[in-house]
Amino acid sequence: MADVPASKGSSSKPPERSGDASPPWHVDPAPDGRGAPPEEPPLVPRTLRFWLLLLVLLAINLVLSFATGRPESRVQVPYQPFFVEQLERGNVEQITSRDDAIQGELKEKVRYDPPGDEPATDVEAFDTRVPAFIDREGLTRKLESEDVIINAEPPDDGRSLLVNLLLGFGPTLLLVGFFIWLIRRQMRAGGGGMLAGFGRSTARKITASERPRVTFDDVAGIDEAEEELVEIVDFLKNPDRYRKLGAKIPRGVLLYGPPGTGKTLLARAVAGESHAAFFSLSASEFVEAYVGVGAARVRDLFRQAKEAAPSIVFIDELDAIGRARSAGPSLSGGHDEREQTLNQILTEMDGFEAGDNVIVLAATNRPDVLDQALLRPGRFDRRIAVQPPDKPGRVEILKIHTRSVPLADDVDLEDVAASTPGATGADLALIVNEAALFAARRDHDKVTQRDFGDAIEKTILGAERQVVMSDEERERTAYHEAGHALVGMLTPGADPVRKISIIPRGQALGVTLSTPDEDRYGHTEDELRARIKVALGGRCAEKVVYDRISTGAESDIQNLTKLARGMVARWGMSDAVGPLAVGEGPEGGPLLPGVSPPAPATQELVDREARRIVAEAEEEVIELLTRERSRLDALARALLEHETLDGDEAYRVAGVEPTTTTREAASAI
Repeated sequence: MADVPASKGSSSKPPERSGDASPPWHVDPAPDGRGAPPEEPPLVPRTLRFWLLLLVLLAINLVLSFATGRPESRVQVPYQPFFVEQLERGNVEQITSRDDAIQGELKEKVRYDPPGDEPATDVEAFDTRVPAFIDREGLTRKLESEDVIINAEPPDDGRSLLVNLLLGFGPTLLLVGFFIWLIRRQMRAGGGGMLAGFGRSTARKITASERPRVTFDDVAGIDEAEEELVEIVDFLKNPDRYRKLGAKIPRGVLLYGPPGTGKTLLARAVAGESHAAFFSLSASEFVEAYVGVGAARVRDLFRQAKEAAPSIVFIDELDAIGRARSAGPSLSGGHDEREQTLNQILTEMDGFEAGDNVIVLAATNRPDVLDQALLRPGRFDRRIAVQPPDKPGRVEILKIHTRSVPLADDVDLEDVAASTPGATGADLALIVNEAALFAARRDHDKVTQRDFGDAIEKTILGAERQVVMSDEERERTAYHEAGHALVGMLTPGADPVRKISIIPRGQALGVTLSTPDEDRYGHTEDELRARIKVALGGRCAEKVVYDRISTGAESDIQNLTKLARGMVARWGMSDAVGPLAVGEGPEGGPLLPGVSPPAPATQELVDREARRIVAEAEEEVIELLTRERSRLDALARALLEHETLDGDEAYRVAGVEPTTTTREAASAI
C-alpha cells in the first residue's frame, strides 16, 4: 500500500527522512481532541457528590453539638440522708431546681457509699429529687440560712434530644432544600436565575398536531378581510413565489372592528390553514405588577417565534398595551410597565430581518386609541376593517352555525337574515343557539321558524318579565307603543314596523320593533328626522290622550337627543352651525382626525339648534297623532286585547298599506 502523508495534528507517523536520527514527530492528542483517551465517568455523579457533602457537613454539625452540648456527669443521691446532711453541714455551694428535681454542687468532695452492691464514689456534683410531702418553706429557709446559691430552670417539655435537634435544624434544612430545588428547576428550564420564569412568555404555541379545526370554510360574511389573510397564509406557504418578484412579507396585520365581528375567528382560521407555527395570547398577559416583566416576555415571545419560523404571532386586544403614550410624564415617572412593553414590541418589529418569516397578527375593538408608532409602515403594514356582515353575509353565517342544527321545512334563513340588520357573527350564533333552546323546551324534533322568531325577539327586545300592571298602566303603555308604531307607519323615511308588544321585556314595559327593509350604511337628513319623530311618538301619544306625560319615554329621549346633537355637531345638518365638526372627541386620532373641544358659545349654539330640531319634530308628531286619533285608538285597543301584534296585523288594524318587503320581513319574526 502506498504511503499517504499525514496532515498536521494527526496521530499517525509521517515518513522518515534520510539522515535524521531523531525520532519521528507526532501530536497526541490532536488539537481538536482526536486521539485523546476517552474520559472516564466519575465514580460518583455530581448530584450525588453534592448530597454526600451536605450529609457530611450535617454529621459534623451533629457531632459538635453532642460534644459541646453534653451535660456534666452527676451522681444520683437520695434526698435523705445525703442531701439533708450535707445541707446541715453547710457543704452545699449551689443548687438548680427544675420541678421536683435538684441539681447541685458541693463545696468539698464527699465519699458516698450507696446501699447495695454498688461501689462507693466521690461526689461533687449531684442530682436528687424532693419528695412531695417535704415542707418546702422550711427547706427554703434552711437554704437561705446556709447561704446556698439557688437557681431555677424551666420545666422539661419531655422531648428527646433527637426531637430537639429536628426542631432546631429542620426548618433550616427545609429552606435550604427548597432554594436548591428552585435553582435546579430554573436551570433545567433554561437558566436565568430564580426570577427567570416571570420573564418567560405565556403565549400558547399551536403546533400542527393540535391545529384547531377552524378554517376559512368556517368564516363567512367578511370576505374582504378573509382574502387579505388568505394571501398572508399563502406567503408563508410559498415565500419564493413572492420573493422572486421583489415582494416582502408584511410585518404586521391589524384587525379592527366592533366586538363580535369575527376577528378572533379569523385568527383561528389562519392557524388552521397555515403550516406555520402559531403563537396566541392576549395583550393583557404581557403586563404584570413588576416593571420590565412585560418587556422580557415580549423578547422571549419573539425569540421563540424566530426560532420556529415561519410563524404567526397573534395578539388579541392590542389596545391593552398599545394605547397612545402621553406627551408628559406619567404618575410613575413616564417609565411604567405598559409603556416599556409597547416600546419593546416596537423594537422587536423593527428588528425583523428580510429572511424572518414572522408575521404579527393583532386584533382590537378600539383602533382610535392605538399609538401612532404602531400604525406606521414597517410595523402594522396592513389594517383590515372587520365590519358587521350584510344580508348575504348573514345568510352564509347562519348556514355555518346551523350545520349541526336540524331545521324544519318552514325555516327560511334569508328571512331570518332580513330580520336582523346590523347583527354580527356572534349575534347570529346566539340567535341560532336560542332558537335551538326554544325548540328543546317545546319538545320539537327540529327547529322551526317560530323558534327563530322567538329567539330574535329575546335577543333584540329582551326576555319577557312577569310584571303585574294595573289596567290604567297597561292602557297608558298601549297608547305609548301605538304612538311609536303609528308615527313609524305614516312618516316618510321611517323604518317599517315589524312588531308591537306591551309585554314587559328587559327594563321596558313595552316595545316597538322597527327595522329597515335593507342594510343601510348612511342616512339622509329626512331619515334622521323620521327616527326622531318615531322616538317622540310614545311621549306625544300620552300627551294627546291624557294631556300629561310619564317617565316611560326616558330611553326615547336619550336616543333622540343623541341623534339631534349628531345632526348639528357631527354631520353638518344645521344652517346655523354649518359643515363644522364641533362634537366632543379626541383630537388627532389615528383613523379619524377627530375634533378639538368647542368654545362655550359654539356649544350653546349646538344645544339651541338640537333643541330646535326636536321641538319642530314634536310639533309635527302631535299634529299627526291628533289628526289620526281614530287609528291610534284602534291600535291601542288591539294591543290591550292581544298584547302583541305582528307587523302585517298592526298595519291592518291601523288601516295602513304595508310594503311588500315589510310583509316578508314581518313573516320572519
